[in-house]
Amino acid sequence: MCRCTLLWALTILSLSLPLSLSLSLSLCLSVCVAHSLSLSLSPSLHLSVSQTTLSMFRSKQLTVRRRFSDFLGLYEKLSEKHSPNGYIVPPAPEKSILGMTKVKVGKEDLSSDEFVERRRAALERYLQRVVSHPSLLQDPDVREFLEKEEWFEEKLQEVESEDQQLRKLHGMVESLVNHRKELSVNTAVFAKSVAMLGSSEDNTALSRALSQLAEVEDRIEQLHQDQAANDFFIFAELLADYIRLLGAVRACFDQRMKAWQRWQDGQNMLQKKREAEAKLLWANKPEKLQQAKDEIGEWEGRVSQYERDFDRVSATVRKEVMRFEKEKTRDFKKQIIKYLQSLLHSEQQLIKYWEAFLPEAKAIA
Repeated sequence: MCRCTLLWALTILSLSLPLSLSLSLSLCLSVCVAHSLSLSLSPSLHLSVSQTTLSMFRSKQLTVRRRFSDFLGLYEKLSEKHSPNGYIVPPAPEKSILGMTKVKVGKEDLSSDEFVERRRAALERYLQRVVSHPSLLQDPDVREFLEKEEWFEEKLQEVESEDQQLRKLHGMVESLVNHRKELSVNTAVFAKSVAMLGSSEDNTALSRALSQLAEVEDRIEQLHQDQAANDFFIFAELLADYIRLLGAVRACFDQRMKAWQRWQDGQNMLQKKREAEAKLLWANKPEKLQQAKDEIGEWEGRVSQYERDFDRVSATVRKEVMRFEKEKTRDFKKQIIKYLQSLLHSEQQLIKYWEAFLPEAKAIA
């Protein structure tokens, strides 16, 4: 195993679900070590669902990323919901700080390789036990763990990261605006002091030069004011707008999650209705059986509608995010060019003022 593999073997795994030959169980899980050459990515687990015949999954081809902590989180959720009802919830693999440290630092020895293999096998057994439990397999958290679409997860992480970076940059630009305003005020005070000094100077050439310097500083004060305004209206306001827009983007993802949760709740209710029908059949109560069948038919229609709603919202969110990214790129390009032009203009004016003043300074005798 190469060094880059050791660095990531602990945290990047591949999980595939091929079609099972068993009629009673349509999922066969296997966890494999994946390779990564990137050392800048955060630790994650790669979960690939290749084939399954279970109708609860929206697609036969799914790819998600999962950290080891996600497996632990799944166990905690299942245990909290199902253990109080008497269900046996398979325990997740235990953490190994020593083994994790060896893999993260890239120590190439047999012990780290063995640790990777032990963890791989433990995760495989854990997921196999979870999906083989009929009640746990129906749990929305299990289905989300197995089939959450990677594109939406990655985009949401990008949005959250970008929001943090924009907020930091916005704070820095606001500090820059305040700095330029303060510089403008100080420049005005300096210009007045130089003008007063020039009026009290007996040397004519020096007096004239100081007076010219005061005029230059007055013009520079106005440059600082103009640039502070450009910093704010061209750059700072752009950042503030997109901080708010990113909040709207997150709201779109929230709506998609609500649609997904409504679909999952509907599936759970449908499952309960089917279980109730099975109990009526077992108890031989035909008088209530037709009502149970009608309720099942009603909830099957609801679940189908909820699934269509979820697919529709997902497609809309994907299109909207792609449109937003294009508009953001266009807006930032336009405003950054405008901002750079304002900076260039300020520097050119500054050079012009000082070049005009230079002969006066040289004329001092």
